[in-house]
Amino acid sequence: MRLDKYLKVSRLIKRRSVANDACDGERVNGRQVKASYQVKVGDVIEIAFGQRTLKVEVTEVNEIANKSNAAAMYKEI
Repeated sequence: MRLDKYLKVSRLIKRRSVANDACDGERVNGRQVKASYQVKVGDVIEIAFGQRTLKVEVTEVNEIANKSNAAAMYKEI
């Protein structure tokens, strides 16, 4: 699954267009990546929200997730 779609499905970012824009500065496993990066279980994603940086580890990759299952797709580090 693409990084921008993963961020939207996991509800880390609300809209895919915003997730696509946010992917320009994001890092996965310490490397800067594009929105088309294919997310895998075990990847560590760093997302910058203003002054705050959120670091999460991917635990599941599901194409469709409802609100209750979205939080189970990652764990905060």
